Amino acid sequence: MTETTASQSRLSRLFVTQPDHFDLNNKYTEAALERNKREGLELAVRARWIAMAFTGLLLIYLNPQWDVLWYHFILLLICANGWLIRRAGRVGQSRTELLLIFVDLLIMTLGMIVPNPFSDDVRPLAMQYRFDNFQYFFIILAAGTLAYSWRTVIAIGSWTAAMWTAGWIIAWWVATPIPEISEDVAEALQGYPAVAEMLDPNSFMVSQRIQQVIVFVMVAVTLGVSMRRLNHLLMSNAGLERERANLSRYFSPNVVEELSQNDEPLKQVRKEDIAVLFIDIVGFTKFSAGRDPYEVIEVLRGFHARMETEVFRHHGTLDKYLGDGLMATFGTPVPGQLDASSALACARGMVEMIDRWNLDRKRAGEPEIQIGVGVHYGSVVLGDIGANRLEFAVIGDAVNVAAKLEAMTRDLQARIIVSDALRARALEEAQNAQDLMAGFEQHLGQPVRGVAAPMDVWVL
Repeated sequence: MTETTASQSRLSRLFVTQPDHFDLNNKYTEAALERNKREGLELAVRARWIAMAFTGLLLIYLNPQWDVLWYHFILLLICANGWLIRRAGRVGQSRTELLLIFVDLLIMTLGMIVPNPFSDDVRPLAMQYRFDNFQYFFIILAAGTLAYSWRTVIAIGSWTAAMWTAGWIIAWWVATPIPEISEDVAEALQGYPAVAEMLDPNSFMVSQRIQQVIVFVMVAVTLGVSMRRLNHLLMSNAGLERERANLSRYFSPNVVEELSQNDEPLKQVRKEDIAVLFIDIVGFTKFSAGRDPYEVIEVLRGFHARMETEVFRHHGTLDKYLGDGLMATFGTPVPGQLDASSALACARGMVEMIDRWNLDRKRAGEPEIQIGVGVHYGSVVLGDIGANRLEFAVIGDAVNVAAKLEAMTRDLQARIIVSDALRARALEEAQNAQDLMAGFEQHLGQPVRGVAAPMDVWVL
């Protein structure tokens, strides 16, 4: 780190209003921050308007004179400035927003310490500080906790303390005391000097002024620390949302919900009986030859999007994309009661989806897409593999057999081939499995490449 960079780093710590540094390249973090800021600003402005309305009524009760309109004007300025702050507010540091917050506090300070220009009441300037108006700053501070960062809340406390202190010091400097009043009070309270000093209308009561700002800053810091903890909680929730989104790329929504509530790690290796489905575009190499690469990619995107939808609709897990095909599993990461029948229903749903897509392609003058689907039910090993980059792996003979059945669709001119093991399991699971098998023909003793013994398969 260079000397200049180190100096800038040290100086940056002095600016209490600087934003927290979060990973804004993460769209979930950015969205969470933006949503939190917008909702907070809306709440802060509404709370301000309601508080100012009640304050206006309270002022009428405390001072039922026409000169109270001066303070109502101050309240209107504060409400209008709150609306501007809402418009200027955004995630990160905004100079406009900070300036408006500063103006907010300045309006409050001037409205409290400057004598009412519409009042003909002649009293020492120090009497302005006897009305305990400083407590209204807590309204602004409380509203700030709804919208601003913890640093800005502490800054509000610091700015308020500085303005209020500067205000009474200037007032003390320029004030013209009325000594006759002080003399009359002292004479009336002879023998009670402490009480006389406390009730002296010309006294600014410095100790009280100092106590006000110290307590206010302490409250602001406490609220700021509390908000910082809430911000970290918000970021943690954003991280969880990102993790759920990553899971949803592979698992159906209901599985994501179950995983998010499950403490058991996926990397625990285990053996399960599941259904495995492979699908591929038939003749894709010939289809893509001579075509524009962008057109080929668009076709693949359309194909994968439709097939992925069917996988998730039938509560399956998208294991991986395989170029012009994909592999899906049913019963991962958590086995279900209808895994085989769901895989069978998914295969039929994929065929129906391709048929509808081909109608649209035919109307557009584009060639139709032909697919082959292989589905098998059997034993596999499940678990995470990898070191730094983990992948949920499904390994076993059931995977290999399903892939071979998908490849066999070319030889048998079939759209779907399912093993007899999957059919038998589906019939055990669901009453409508027989309907799902409608149109399938049995092929006994079918040789399957890579499989030692012939298999009984069902072909659509």
